[in-house]
Amino acid sequence: MGKPRNSAMAVYAAMSAVGITAGVLLGGVLTGMLSWRWVFLINVPIGLAVLAGTTALAEGQRNTGRLDTPGAITGTGALVAFAYGITRGGEHGWGDLVTVSALVLAVVLGVLFLWRQTRGQNPILPLELLHDRNRSGSYMTVLFIGGGLMATYYLLTLYMQQVLQFSPVMAGLASLPVSAGIVLAAGISSKLVERLPPRAVAAPGLLVAAMGMYWLSTLTLGSSYAGHVLPALFATYFGLGMGFMPMTLTAVHGVAEEEAGVAAALLNTAQQIGAALGLAVLATISTSAANGRLPEAARILQEGLAGNNVDAMATASAALSHGYTSGFLAGAGMLLIAALVVTTAVTTRRTEGSAVPGVGA
Repeated sequence: MGKPRNSAMAVYAAMSAVGITAGVLLGGVLTGMLSWRWVFLINVPIGLAVLAGTTALAEGQRNTGRLDTPGAITGTGALVAFAYGITRGGEHGWGDLVTVSALVLAVVLGVLFLWRQTRGQNPILPLELLHDRNRSGSYMTVLFIGGGLMATYYLLTLYMQQVLQFSPVMAGLASLPVSAGIVLAAGISSKLVERLPPRAVAAPGLLVAAMGMYWLSTLTLGSSYAGHVLPALFATYFGLGMGFMPMTLTAVHGVAEEEAGVAAALLNTAQQIGAALGLAVLATISTSAANGRLPEAARILQEGLAGNNVDAMATASAALSHGYTSGFLAGAGMLLIAALVVTTAVTTRRTEGSAVPGVGA
């Protein structure tokens, strides 16, 4: 069972990489040829196509129970308030009344969510799933991986468009090699986890990703795409791919059959939450660093481009570059923490279906 499961997870990781890259490319094409609003409108036909495709899915086992609506409201509200508070804090200051209120609301709703999960008959998040340190460590690591994945895309796309002056289409094309890094990492890691403990694969991968992110933090106004951006980006995403694959297997290892769906769903949720929070945190750091050099640098750059003001363009580009590299440096630190979490928390020597002989979980 181990090899088919590992192969399936490798395919999942590869398809995710292709989907993310295709989305960035399509977003660049739509923005460049039509309008940024089409980036949101295109989701409608895509959603309809996915909905139509569900008719081909096999019927699964049905379980009885009621939806934990209070849990869904409090959990979602806590995440939204937290992300909004972080984002607003970077723009309006951490003493801003709305910022403080949003963060306090996030804490209150988070506490209510956890309380609800201990009291409800059909909790969205069965807390006993988190009692296993290996599984909890895997979820925590995936949070960091999701944050690094999305934040790097976002910051680097802005860097290429605002500093390197790439068009939206060119920025999308420049992101295509990323999928190669993740696909390659998925194939290699799926073989390694058959013989090595998950942390022996994930931790070095996350260190490689941190190195790539640090490399991105050394970008300057004169950095080239081929000589600096591309290899650093490839290293970052190759490392993230090496880290993601073992954690997906560890997260569902040893889970009872009736809770396997919840464990897998929690893994996907951790990735998406990490993407949202990681983007909010690193974008806030980037914006604050840029504003520290030149307030409203993005607006000044656009005005400089419109008026062909070379001095304004150079000053604004330098401030924006400093902001983006500050975000990348913070991202490198975030991935180092993820590597530490893997090393200390994920101590199992087996994953679901792994082939480590003679060793128990």
